[in-house]
Amino acid sequence: MTSPFTLEGKRALVTGANTGIGQAIAEGLAEIGAHVVAAGRSSCDETVTRIKDAGGSAEAMHLDLADPKAAVARLSEAGDLDILVNNAGIIRRADSVDYSEADWDDVMDVNLKAVFLMCQAFGKAALARGQGGRIVNIASLLSFQGGIRVPAYTASKHGVAGLTKILANEWAGQGVNVNAVAPGYIATNNTEALRNDPKRSAEILARIPAGRWGEAADIAGAVTFLCTPAANYVTGAVLNVDGGWLAR
Repeated sequence: MTSPFTLEGKRALVTGANTGIGQAIAEGLAEIGAHVVAAGRSSCDETVTRIKDAGGSAEAMHLDLADPKAAVARLSEAGDLDILVNNAGIIRRADSVDYSEADWDDVMDVNLKAVFLMCQAFGKAALARGQGGRIVNIASLLSFQGGIRVPAYTASKHGVAGLTKILANEWAGQGVNVNAVAPGYIATNNTEALRNDPKRSAEILARIPAGRWGEAADIAGAVTFLCTPAANYVTGAVLNVDGGWLAR
């Protein structure tokens, strides 16, 4: 019997795969058989090396989502894709009264506009082939909450959750499943400022029932599951992986 937890023969593209959550997702997909295109603005060579050293298959691709249209124009270079993971994202912090239009535009371009355009391009190709596909978008706890001093990030991640649902509604009947994973507080570059603030870090840990910051591998496990046949009937979901934060 074929395991429902395999991606043998599948081709996956992961954005922001050079480090952190994206790197862990790329490794997780490769571990169960996918050929991974590790894409990022920075070099993904380390990710590719790690995958190959572990016996997997991968290649690197330079993709700068700060220019969404240019990035999508190059998507065909990745070949026919079965899986798209929109992980790349940026964050800019400032009080809302001081938040600049430039920061707003930069965050929204990478975190929402690029996600939509990547999904759109992937969806067109997948629907034309008629063989289905999987999209997993990386959302956030701030897809559900307001946060503090991150207005553009919060708006973009609310948008990712909504976009995930509408695309699932439109494409599920044609075999393209669209889901999102909403990480909680994960030990990555994006949360470094919070972890370096003793007061804020203590406040965050006190709220997490699991009692720890999440690891990138925690998110990779959830994403990998959503890409496998085991999740064939899961679509339009925003799965929070947060150590219990939202349950508290």
